[in-house]
Amino acid sequence: MIFVNLPVTDLPASIAFYEAVGAVRNDNFADEQAQMLSFSEAIHVMLLTHARFAGFTPRRIPDAGETAQMLLALSAGSRAEVDEIADKALAAGGTQPNPVQDHGFMYGRNFADPDGHIWEVAWMDMEAMPGAGQEEPAIA
Repeated sequence: MIFVNLPVTDLPASIAFYEAVGAVRNDNFADEQAQMLSFSEAIHVMLLTHARFAGFTPRRIPDAGETAQMLLALSAGSRAEVDEIADKALAAGGTQPNPVQDHGFMYGRNFADPDGHIWEVAWMDMEAMPGAGQEEPAIA
C-alpha cells in the first residue's frame, strides 16, 4: 500500500475536492486535523492540516502552488477515464497546470488540488508502446 501525506490549508475544502475526484473517505483515520481518503485498496491520501503535518517533520512546508517537490500519478483504464477524472477535478475547483500529453500509446492529463499539489492521470496502451514485444535486455 501507499499512503500519500499531503499538507492542506483548508481540510474541509480538500476533503470535498478529493471526494469529487473519486476518492472515498475513511473515517476510521480522521479527526479535526486529518482525513484519510482512498483511491483504491492500495492507494490512500492522508490530508493533514499544516499543524498536524508539521508534527512529522521539522522541514518547512513549501507552497505547492509555487514549488514542485513531486508529481503524483494515477493510472486509468482508458483515455475516457483520464478525461473523466481530470474533468471532475477541474469542476471541483482544481486547475490544470500542465498541458495534455498525448503520445498515441500514452495519454495523460493533470490537475492541481486547492493547495497546488499536482496529480497526473495517465492511460497507456502497453501493446502499442514503442518497443513492445521486444525482449527485455538482461540485467548484468
